[in-house]
Amino acid sequence: MSDHHVRIAHLAVARGQGRLVAVGLGSCVAVILYDRARRVGGMAHILLPDPSAARDATNPARFASSAVPMLVAAMKEQGAVAPFEAKLVGGAALFGSMLASSAGQMGERNIAASRAALVAAGVPIVAMDTGGTSGRSVSFDVSTGAVDVRGVRGGGRVL
Repeated sequence: MSDHHVRIAHLAVARGQGRLVAVGLGSCVAVILYDRARRVGGMAHILLPDPSAARDATNPARFASSAVPMLVAAMKEQGAVAPFEAKLVGGAALFGSMLASSAGQMGERNIAASRAALVAAGVPIVAMDTGGTSGRSVSFDVSTGAVDVRGVRGGGRVL
């Protein structure tokens, strides 16, 4: 089975088989979409909630607000048909309260923006492994829909 690594501020779609992998999710969020009937899956590696949080807004895959609609469109191009299901992973507060602002931790903001973008797209969230204070890596098996989450401090679970 081939792995496709989804880097920060990128997205990818696979059909039938293969794994989509995001390594080292800290405050970033992996938004994972799946069309179970057609075995088409996609992953976006979200860096920021929306362009207002960035100096450079030229890559729409960086932001939850634009990456989710892009991911839905990319899946449809590969033959996916709604309804999709979503899983979210990441959004940790790696530095505790040291970097908290009145707007909240970036991880919390990424989770909230990802959830809002999924609501706007009409995609239900069926599982989440978000928040906390440590990073994660995630592997999404497109043939089964299983999402394997591994913590950087050990441990793991399948969503």
